[in-house]
Amino acid sequence: MLKYKFIESTVAEDIGRGDLFARVSQSKEIRGYIIAKSSGIFAGKEYIDVLSKMYGLELEWSIADGLSFEVGDKLLYISGDSKAILSLERSILDIVLHASSIATLTNKFVYKIESYGVKLLDTRKTRPLLREFEKYAVRCGGGINHRMGLDDCLMLKDTHLKTIDNLQEFMQEVRQKIPFTSKVEIECETLDGTKEAMSVGADIVMCDNMSCDTIIEVVAFRDRYYPHILLEASGNITLDTIEEIAKTGVDAISSGSLIHQANWIDLSMKIES
Repeated sequence: MLKYKFIESTVAEDIGRGDLFARVSQSKEIRGYIIAKSSGIFAGKEYIDVLSKMYGLELEWSIADGLSFEVGDKLLYISGDSKAILSLERSILDIVLHASSIATLTNKFVYKIESYGVKLLDTRKTRPLLREFEKYAVRCGGGINHRMGLDDCLMLKDTHLKTIDNLQEFMQEVRQKIPFTSKVEIECETLDGTKEAMSVGADIVMCDNMSCDTIIEVVAFRDRYYPHILLEASGNITLDTIEEIAKTGVDAISSGSLIHQANWIDLSMKIES
């Protein structure tokens, strides 16, 4: 249902009160295709499949979500009414461009750390109303979603901790009020902070903006006293730094840059003559 609403809004934004070319042109059956002008990892198929059903288009896929493509590859053939295809051209391209760009960058991060067994996570740093779509693109690139919103995991960030007088007592109340299956994650900036977070019963401890040397100390402490607790590293994660962080022994690394630093790749639609 969310995909339908997303696609309806995307198309409505572009078509407005009606495509002027569709007003003056004659309908005919045509066939077009999307061609890659740069290499990358594809994402967007789930959404284009829904779009095709909504607007009566026939699709022939040469690629699936999560697979790589090279310059010159024809990724998708689209057949149908000329007015529909030409009116939807930009919406189709924007969907696959946006998603594939995120998937492509995510895959570069995954490649850096996959040999260390560390999970790559996204964050809630998504564009308003595009969270489900952008997190889907991360999955296509090989990443794993962090929480979708405030309702599926309780994360105590530095701003929350400033409002809590006694963390031990607060955590006891938390366990009585949040769902039994919900995890609690506590963000920490120091070694002492992580020790307190573990002692009060956090399920996940985030090492936020810590040096690798400090993270190594946190991992050693966790392994000795609280081996059941998961460790997540976050803060200023880049392609140049992520491998060293993965070597520290954390379970996961999260980065908002998978989404907000993704540069658009180049895909184009052509119509067969």
